Amino acid sequence: MVREKMPSMRNGEMAALSNERTGSTFLADIISLFKGLVLVLNVLPVLTGFWLALHFTNTAFSETWSVFLMTIIGSTLVMAGALVLNNWYDVDIDTIMDRTKERPTVTGHFSLKAVLMTGLALSAIGFVLLLFTTFEATVYAFIGWFTYVILYTMWSKRKYTLNTAIGSVSGAVTPLIGWAAIAPGYHIVPIVFALLLFIWQMPHTFAIAIKKFDEYKAAKVAMLPVVRGIPMTKRQTVIYVACLMPLPFLLSSLGTTFMAVTTVLNVVWLVATITGFFAKDDKKWAQTMFLFSVNYLAIIFLVAIIVTFPVFN
Repeated sequence: MVREKMPSMRNGEMAALSNERTGSTFLADIISLFKGLVLVLNVLPVLTGFWLALHFTNTAFSETWSVFLMTIIGSTLVMAGALVLNNWYDVDIDTIMDRTKERPTVTGHFSLKAVLMTGLALSAIGFVLLLFTTFEATVYAFIGWFTYVILYTMWSKRKYTLNTAIGSVSGAVTPLIGWAAIAPGYHIVPIVFALLLFIWQMPHTFAIAIKKFDEYKAAKVAMLPVVRGIPMTKRQTVIYVACLMPLPFLLSSLGTTFMAVTTVLNVVWLVATITGFFAKDDKKWAQTMFLFSVNYLAIIFLVAIIVTFPVFN
């Protein structure tokens, strides 16, 4: 009897293990399709913009929780839809680049038709939800979506080194979406945060392009280091990071703590970019720049939320 049951138990264990791996693979495919980290880094500024609008208009969150849900869910779906459409369109490039070879569009885990329909559906639902907030917030979201999907992904990415600047517009509108759901976006705070995001994305993307130089070159993507060289990219990195230096002083309304933290981060980043001229390993230096840029953005927006909590005011 024992001998008869053992194979059955093994088969059951193997089936359970197979199901576990299938579930794990599916989750990994979803995260890859939605570019999980990119999506989170774009939702955080929306959240911050919304929170700061409440703070500066003296509006209670309890009065706007439904608007908050529509804003966060709607903007997340719009951005997720744009990222999915990017994966759909770039499948030929992703097949060549090592960093993207595991995306479900490349592996065939998801059909391209399904990915296209998913991207369009998510975008449409997101825009509908945002229309329940304000028209202005929806316009900002559309600007970001159109810039990323049409002007960046389908037009400039493969042709011009300015693709980075064009793509940066899509990320820059995110705090404006959150703010405009509560109040008009012509306030200096969301505008400066939008400018900060636009500038930030340049050195952030340059770091990725240097890290993956060989892959972008093989895929014939017109990234700055591929077309103009790494030394030129390093010089531009320093210029863009230097342009971040005055921005904290335009946000004095957020208090001394925010200004001090942001200024320290800017100085550290600027010094780190200058060390790139003496780096023996460009890709290792670029990896450091990439990690710093990601943490920089998270810290800036989290601190902006923290310093405006009622307990600190």
